[in-house]
Amino acid sequence: MKMTVKNTIKQAISQVLAKKYNLADFELEISYPPAPEMGDYATSAALAVAKELKRKPLEVAEEIAGELKEMKEFKEIKVAAPGFINFFVAEEFLQENLKEVLKEKEKYGQLEPKKKLKIQVEFISANPTGPLTLANGRGGFTGDVLANVLTMAGQKVEREYYVNDTGNQVEKLGHSVLKDEQAVYAGEYIDKLKERIKETDSTKVGLEAAKIILKEYIQPAIKNVGIEFDNYFSERKLHESGAVEKMFEMLKKKGLVYEKDGAVWLKTTDGDESTDDKDRVLIKSDGSKTYFLADIAYHWNKFYDRKFDKVINLWGADHHGYVPRMKSAMAMLGFPGQLEILLMQMVRLIENGQEKRMSKRQGVYVLLQELIDEVGLDVARFFFLMHANNKGMDFDLNLAKERSSNNPVFYVQYAHARICSILEKTEKLKQVTNDKKYELHRAEKELIKELIKWPELILELAENYEVHKIPFYTIALADKFHDFYENCRVIEGEEVNKFRLDLIKATKQVLENSLNCLGVTAPEKM
Repeated sequence: MKMTVKNTIKQAISQVLAKKYNLADFELEISYPPAPEMGDYATSAALAVAKELKRKPLEVAEEIAGELKEMKEFKEIKVAAPGFINFFVAEEFLQENLKEVLKEKEKYGQLEPKKKLKIQVEFISANPTGPLTLANGRGGFTGDVLANVLTMAGQKVEREYYVNDTGNQVEKLGHSVLKDEQAVYAGEYIDKLKERIKETDSTKVGLEAAKIILKEYIQPAIKNVGIEFDNYFSERKLHESGAVEKMFEMLKKKGLVYEKDGAVWLKTTDGDESTDDKDRVLIKSDGSKTYFLADIAYHWNKFYDRKFDKVINLWGADHHGYVPRMKSAMAMLGFPGQLEILLMQMVRLIENGQEKRMSKRQGVYVLLQELIDEVGLDVARFFFLMHANNKGMDFDLNLAKERSSNNPVFYVQYAHARICSILEKTEKLKQVTNDKKYELHRAEKELIKELIKWPELILELAENYEVHKIPFYTIALADKFHDFYENCRVIEGEEVNKFRLDLIKATKQVLENSLNCLGVTAPEKM
């Protein structure tokens, strides 16, 4: 895959800054202007450069633009107050990029990174104390698509599920199955487990129940939603291997722990990379180990033993306070900035304007599989993925079940199906190529401009992980196609316009590529 337009602009400006102003490694941002008259791409780089040089931004912008005027990719480069540089893409360049889409096909959008990293994405990791619920779908689909994006960006990616099969939650599960006074979980699945498990010791009951839940409830549900994990990592085996104890001894040896009030604490507030506001307990005063110590051992395994360059964890919003201590611990152990944690905010299921409440412990919850059975996997994925992970979301059940253009999934899929219908009609018709220089219609230009944003989006999301932008990209692409369809005829009588035929083939391809990335199907008929 060749360089994106954004990177082409960045590289050209960087060369100008180095040559003309002796400014190296200058941070540049290239954006899409909000209105067509402002160009197809824009940068405010001149404003920052002018501040550095203590000069007028407009003058600097004019100088930079003057150095870029020979760029064949653009028909015009304009300067606007107070110092923006606006780029207008040349028609010839758009037509060349259309050929690129048709040539690359399903590989269009795949990139070659400057440095290939080994990245782990750990997500869902729900306690094996019950079936997957609606809330697990959000992190599940986001993690899966983030892994897809990183793979498209050329990285080596592994998906992992951390199985919390030891500790208090498993003990509570055991009591729940026994239905004694310490029971906390309820529901049909608990009743079925009680019938199957004949043990009476709560710990043994909990372990057996957790195994059954993982194997018969969680893993089949994960498979049904189209997610495949490379690894299921057992917390219990981590303890049994002695890794947790070894980690504690290592922290002691490094002088990173101290005793106070009968407990042993980790100095998470120490060091330049620390983001924690206070030190944290590793060993409680009663001698029991905290989850924090086990999590440090687990992440040491990821970075040191398995050699991941970067680890991205997707956690529930209730883990907010846990993030700084984990990042601090990893920095203290020599992996600063290599752990990323995305928090998934709450989901509300809304039907007829009312919220459906969920509680795994009270046995009142919406299973992820139940939701998918009701609205379909495509809709479930698309709806969950339309929301930024750091914001709460309402899942509108009424809209999700609506099979019309009001439903964004069907709107996008209909664009693909309509293209398939046109292509079917063109099979037996004559293709006509205009020998004269082909002047693009406004709708054709806008559609190609949208197509070439796909690899740019992949590059952006591989850096900021904002995968909710992909559904909106598919909607924008469908918008541009529908506008093209209303204004530009592919078939005229018994003849087919060859250029427009190529354009809808390219659009079909990019729709498929983007929907595949989301794990959503691209139907040929609707």
